[in-house]
Amino acid sequence: MCPNTRSHRTASCNTQTWNRWRGCNKMVVVLTLVVMLLWPTLASSQPYRNMYASQQSPPDPCYDENGTPKRCIPDFVNAAFSKEVVASSTCGSPPTRYCKSSTDESGQIKRNCFICDANHQMRRHPSAYLTDLNNPNNLTCWMSEPFVQYPQNVTLKLSLNKKYELTYISLQFCSARPDSMGIFKSVDYGKSWVPFQYYSSNCKKMYAKSPRSAITKANEQEALCTEAYSNIDPLSGARVAFSTLEGRPSAYAFDNSPVLQDWVTATDIMVVFNKLNTYGDESPDDEGSRESYYYALSDFAVGGRCKCNGHASRCITNREGRLVCECKHNTDGYDCEMCKPFHYDRPWQRATSTEAHECVACNCNLHARRCRFNRELYQLSGFRSGGVCLSCKHNTAGRHCHYCKEGYYRDSNKRITDRRACKACKCHPVGALGKMCNQTTGQCPCKDGVTGLTCDRCAKGYQQSKSPIAPCIKIPKPTTTSNGGNGGKGKGKDRPDPADDSSCKKCKKRVRRLKFKKYCKRDYAIQAQVISRETVDEWVKFNVNVVQSYPRPTDRSARRGETHLWVPRDDLKCKCPKIRLGRRYLVVARYRKGDNRYIVDRKAKVVRWKDKWNRRLRRYVKRERRGLCRG
Repeated sequence: MCPNTRSHRTASCNTQTWNRWRGCNKMVVVLTLVVMLLWPTLASSQPYRNMYASQQSPPDPCYDENGTPKRCIPDFVNAAFSKEVVASSTCGSPPTRYCKSSTDESGQIKRNCFICDANHQMRRHPSAYLTDLNNPNNLTCWMSEPFVQYPQNVTLKLSLNKKYELTYISLQFCSARPDSMGIFKSVDYGKSWVPFQYYSSNCKKMYAKSPRSAITKANEQEALCTEAYSNIDPLSGARVAFSTLEGRPSAYAFDNSPVLQDWVTATDIMVVFNKLNTYGDESPDDEGSRESYYYALSDFAVGGRCKCNGHASRCITNREGRLVCECKHNTDGYDCEMCKPFHYDRPWQRATSTEAHECVACNCNLHARRCRFNRELYQLSGFRSGGVCLSCKHNTAGRHCHYCKEGYYRDSNKRITDRRACKACKCHPVGALGKMCNQTTGQCPCKDGVTGLTCDRCAKGYQQSKSPIAPCIKIPKPTTTSNGGNGGKGKGKDRPDPADDSSCKKCKKRVRRLKFKKYCKRDYAIQAQVISRETVDEWVKFNVNVVQSYPRPTDRSARRGETHLWVPRDDLKCKCPKIRLGRRYLVVARYRKGDNRYIVDRKAKVVRWKDKWNRRLRRYVKRERRGLCRG
């Protein structure tokens, strides 16, 4: 407490306040220093954080620590818990009296009677009591109408809303066990029923079955009938449990037995009560005895697991409110009974303890979204791959979209997974034989004499023509014909061998005179200065300068300027004609239209130029213009 005086009180209180504040500040500073010193250690404690992280996200039971798929199964549950059971007969509508029988010390039967009223909370016995939480201290029982006797049956139908693999079916009775009853299953949601097990005091009479039938591998899906449950202390009520695999020879090899896998599978369970156990004391006159016999059950349990074929560890409710497997291993379906779309490279299989049988995606090199499974290809591949891609995109084709379709070829600079891995052929419309090219190199099929990747140029030894059918023609070898070098169209003898001396001598003896008749038979007449020469295959090409041209009535007469004279090599060796560089000659010869060439062969007139020829040639031109050459 501060003093009463104002001045002392203010000073003292301020001193106490300062001391407290200073003490708090010291504590804050100390804590700050501790955090700053320990922060690097806390930040570097990655292994410890990883340890807690693994606890926050538990590993997937369908994969091991390396991410390898393995078999996984949902938890074992009571599949009937809280499910609706549809009963064909339930007491209480209208209110009904029933009696409970018991025996006293003397062995006489005593009956205590009650009222069953569906509208009364404490007196009703609905079928919902069959699948609720079973409490032995507060037993709740479903009860049928009293004395519903054979042949009128009472049925209980339980829908599991999902395929389950069942291990057992358990029935806890509140009344005497029935004389005869049967348990049935359905695998198509109640459309059809298959018997699971029969119980009766007389199997042959009731179900036409022997109570001592044996199960072998040949009849593992056959329902048995037993008389063991109907004659033992029936008044006390008891549990009847049916094991789905008991006595089945292949039970110890369940993974390898599709027959038993199908046997334990069910979507619905139906219990049919065929006959009450009355011990023969029922009497039309004794109403109490008739009211003492009815069917009553406190618990209807079905033990099993969601059927997920080894590809899921739990079942969940989908958006439609339906119970389905949470499928892994690239599987799909309510029961993981098929592969996901595009995962058809291997056939779907149920997972086993040794192999998960994961569905594998098709290899389409990113060019397709759909594929299908081909069993023949799967067998031919050694049971490795059977997927076939459908509707390949980006100009690809093949089972894996791994090569280019017709009209396209592979770009070697890009991977096959690239969208532009295939390029168009672009074959030349004239030079190529078609639009298709080699799918690896892109080479188009070319016509004769045409070359290039797209067939767009002439090959060596060929020259371009104006024909779209044969765009490139071979440069012809010189031949001597009766028509004087017209491209081989005339009927003449072949050019003589230059090695034949007689032929060369004959050529040399020919008189080199130019007459008007020979002038008319030739296509052109020029005065040419020889500049250079070049050997091309079987020809010698002379580059000449046309000094004077004597026009002829043809479209291809030589003009002034440079042009080329083509002389066969063999003729030149025989000096037929004799041409030397730098000299001037009078050349009168034919013009070959096929390849646009001025041909100088043995039929040509090649004379060393003399000025006197100028006057004579002008006279020949005038006479030709008057039409004298025609005659």
